[in-house]
Amino acid sequence: MSQFLSRAVAPLALVACLAATPAFAKDKEPPQRPVQVQKLFDCRDIADPAARLACFDREVGVLAAADEAKEIVFTDKETAKKTRRGLFGFTFPKLGGIFGGDEDEIKEIETTIRSVSMDRSGKYTLTMEDDAVWSQIDTTHLPRQPKVGQKVKIKVATMGSYFATINGGRTIRMKRDR
Repeated sequence: MSQFLSRAVAPLALVACLAATPAFAKDKEPPQRPVQVQKLFDCRDIADPAARLACFDREVGVLAAADEAKEIVFTDKETAKKTRRGLFGFTFPKLGGIFGGDEDEIKEIETTIRSVSMDRSGKYTLTMEDDAVWSQIDTTHLPRQPKVGQKVKIKVATMGSYFATINGGRTIRMKRDR
């Protein structure tokens, strides 16, 4: 009976893997350009110089109107990187490469403590210089209370949590509140 099950399950597992492959590949595709930008790029393919110039003029006007109406937003890589850093610690669905691809994913940040509080159970809440608020979620006791101005290294851990190392000392598990 178990031999029958393994023979029946193996092909099903193979089919499931093959069916999942296009979905996985879809996540790795570069994000699509906004229609307004693609139409502008398409003007490059026009052979006649006068028609190409007319196309560029028309599509730049459309793009400018979309920008003014806030239908499209432009950013540079440095601004996107700063935004990703500011969002570090929050969980979001895949945003289609808006802030860069997986290769740009931030795994660790270093910041400075602006304020410290401790609850009745001895767990810390740290407010950082960028207004991010992080709360301790484990029961690790720190030999010294964190102080304002100390450096904190925060790294991605598992299950949506993060490890924070305060001033090179003991590591505690934290989550970002805001």
